[in-house]
Amino acid sequence: MNQCLSIGATQHIDLLKDRLGRELRVDENERIRIKMTENPAGNITFLSCDFNGNLCGGRHQDEQILFKHFVADIISDIIMNQWEKALLQDIIRENYYYFNEEEKKTILQYTLDYTNGIKMYPGKMDRRDRKHYIIKKLVEYFEQNNSIVIDGFVRFRLKDYINEIKEIVDQAVDEFLMEREYREFIQLLKYFVEIQESKVPLVNVLVNQRGTYKLYDENHRPIDSEFLEGFILDVMDNEINYEDLLISALITIAPNKIIFHYGAQNKVTLTSTLDTIKNVFEGKVSECNGCQLCQKHQQ
Repeated sequence: MNQCLSIGATQHIDLLKDRLGRELRVDENERIRIKMTENPAGNITFLSCDFNGNLCGGRHQDEQILFKHFVADIISDIIMNQWEKALLQDIIRENYYYFNEEEKKTILQYTLDYTNGIKMYPGKMDRRDRKHYIIKKLVEYFEQNNSIVIDGFVRFRLKDYINEIKEIVDQAVDEFLMEREYREFIQLLKYFVEIQESKVPLVNVLVNQRGTYKLYDENHRPIDSEFLEGFILDVMDNEINYEDLLISALITIAPNKIIFHYGAQNKVTLTSTLDTIKNVFEGKVSECNGCQLCQKHQQ
């Protein structure tokens, strides 16, 4: 007895046909025979798949189940690799219409970084989970139906999946807004530096093991800054962190060159703060991994 499935879609029908042909091994010598015929109906093209063969060397019922799992796996790949990007574009266009086209493209790229696993997304479903969810829903659907329209299936049967990728878009928008605010913040700080008169030509920033900083001039003498002294109490009372204090101090001093010193044993992670300072003092920041100043102040 033949097993027949009818698969309809508004797009990617050639890809579906190619995948079915390749992965189900259309080969009469293997006793696996799949006859596929296309039937257009308006903007939907239906692909009728008549299957007759021996996929698992067992009962006909087992062959039906395995055949439907094969088809579900192929359709899930096409949904994730072809439909998903269009779905994301629709979500961005409908929910974030107020961004301009260039901004929407950037948000889409951030979203694709999450959906493709390039960036870690702290949601309920990663890419593998989404694929398993789609396969599960397809198999459940095929238990009761021998005909499917992929467009409608995605829209009405994959609501948890749609909600998940909407949340991923929201995450991408949050990231985009944070980075835009950061760029605007950097531009403001750069403006402050430009209008300041440089107090010293060079500032050596010594980082100790506690993650705090000491500032020295080009002659390795401590920089006496009323700004720094005035903010010590703020650090204690208002929980302003040392990174904020350091950036504020450097902007006030406005040096022509900044050198970060870590010392042989005091290397600490300052990626975020250092990146900010490098962006504000563009071309003026360098790092030292060991010199007399580092060694003198290792404690």
